[in-house]
Amino acid sequence: MKKKLLAVLLTAAMAVTCLAGCGKQEAATGGDTSKATEGAKTEASADGYEYDITVWVPENAVELTKTQIENFNNSNTDGIKLNPTIEAVSEADAATQMLTDVEAGADMFNFAQDQLSRLIQAGALAQLGDAAAAFVKENNDEGSVAAVTSGDALYGYPITSDNGYYIFYDKSVVSDEQAQTVEGILEACEAAGRTFACPVGGNGWYLAGWFFGTGCDSTWITDDDGNFISINDTFNSDNGLIAAKGLYKIISSPCWVDSDQVSEFEAAIPCAVLVAGPWWNADAKAILGDNLGAAKMPTYSVDGKSYQIGSFCGSKIIGVKPQTDPAKGACLSKLAQYLSSEECQMERFNTLEWGPSNKNAQNNDAVKSNPGLAALAAQAPFAKPQGNVHGSWWDISKAIGAGIKESDGSDEALKEILQKYYDDCNAVFNMTSDEKEAFSVIGQICGTSWDTDFPMTRTAEAGDATYYSEALELKAGDEFKVRQGAAWDVNFGADGARDGDNIKVEEDGYYFVKLVVNEDLSKGDVTLEKTSYHAWAVIGAVNGTNWDTDFEMEIQDDGKTYKLADFALKAGEEFKVRQGHNWDNNYGKDGAKDGDNFVVDADGTYTIVFDSETGMITLE
Repeated sequence: MKKKLLAVLLTAAMAVTCLAGCGKQEAATGGDTSKATEGAKTEASADGYEYDITVWVPENAVELTKTQIENFNNSNTDGIKLNPTIEAVSEADAATQMLTDVEAGADMFNFAQDQLSRLIQAGALAQLGDAAAAFVKENNDEGSVAAVTSGDALYGYPITSDNGYYIFYDKSVVSDEQAQTVEGILEACEAAGRTFACPVGGNGWYLAGWFFGTGCDSTWITDDDGNFISINDTFNSDNGLIAAKGLYKIISSPCWVDSDQVSEFEAAIPCAVLVAGPWWNADAKAILGDNLGAAKMPTYSVDGKSYQIGSFCGSKIIGVKPQTDPAKGACLSKLAQYLSSEECQMERFNTLEWGPSNKNAQNNDAVKSNPGLAALAAQAPFAKPQGNVHGSWWDISKAIGAGIKESDGSDEALKEILQKYYDDCNAVFNMTSDEKEAFSVIGQICGTSWDTDFPMTRTAEAGDATYYSEALELKAGDEFKVRQGAAWDVNFGADGARDGDNIKVEEDGYYFVKLVVNEDLSKGDVTLEKTSYHAWAVIGAVNGTNWDTDFEMEIQDDGKTYKLADFALKAGEEFKVRQGHNWDNNYGKDGAKDGDNFVVDADGTYTIVFDSETGMITLE
């Protein structure tokens, strides 16, 4: 609710700013509202702006955020009063819900930096005006500023700079000196019969650090609208080969465990060193107590030369939704600057142990003495800001670790892995529009591990778009999702939720995966339809088809006989029975495998009977 808006002053302010040539006319017609509102508020800063707003923050930050907004209302000198409805919504869920329905979304929300491009493309983020952008650049570290940048524009307010990784180690097993090198860590683990938990077997976010440490780069380029237009990637290079050799040294060690879970410190064979991030600070302390050590990522040696392992670094961000009311947009911008200030970031550190992005807060003695954040700060000079990353890259990059795990570590094998990675990255920009819009099934299924897309085909059914996969052999406990364009920007899981939980298979069997998705891609219902596809089907020049359609047969109670009932056939028509919609196992005349076609003697409606033990076909 707006209580005392001075409409005349606001109108005059908008007119003045439009005449000043500051882009306000675009904002007034639904363009860059943040630029317009900043100028409008400067001109019309009289008392009297009161608004109801909706704010989404993680559950553990709700009460603190409520207090901080109360403090903003009491301390601001612009006459702004904001009445917040604060809802507990995680960073990941906030981005998903905003993408689903921007209009119904929050006025202000927290999100992780890897969602920036998707939110810009959806029109869910207001671009910062000059003064707000200057505030962000002046007060925050370089990585967090990069995290809110797309093209030459800024789209958010950083509040943390703690999304990175380093090592936790058990000081009773690994000395501080040993923790400085991969070789020292492996030596200590082998001597103590402990493990080194390092999640590089199939996780691009972690394994990229080895490549950054040798001078390689992987940067996705976007335009001002958040669209990916190119990639600068040098993993497939001489320096990349060095990184791959460094990864092989760890992955080939009998001490290696492919995990970033703090529970590895309590496993049957406990780890002595864990690569992870500040989200495990409290848990690691609770498990190891005074034996907890934390340090930057170690170095490793290849061909007699030492290399420092790099890392990604990232941020949590406050986003402001574009507003149709310029004054409200200005008020939200003021609030976002306050909530991302040094004062509020220190309050979050003291209450939630969130690592600040504000440069002054990072130099606070309490922040610097926090073991995890101190390790993260030590890693910072070797960390690359995680900018906008195409959704397909995570699958493309994790294949490096998976490939190294299966390789013999030779230069030839490692080069082949890096070449495939390079080709897959560039293929993203060569996708046809059909490929970008196509849906597929991916998961821990059919002997794959979230690294293979099983295509789906759209069917001509009434209502929302409907897609089916080919029949897939799924096991109880398997997990999967459906996604679009072989990327994660649009994906559906349990209960039809976009970015939802994995779908779990309850019973072994062969299934068609069915997707029914609405027009705006906000909901996609995924169901499993059990099939006898793995068994037998009739195919031929029959029933108006020409060897291009499989007619499924139903298994009988004896477990060996299959029937296709009430099937019209004409004299002279020919067919065979085959398994699994392919020709590996097929039978025809006289039950002969790969034999002659079965020929129909007379017109009629028949039940086709097939004995899977003898291969015999009969008509009833």
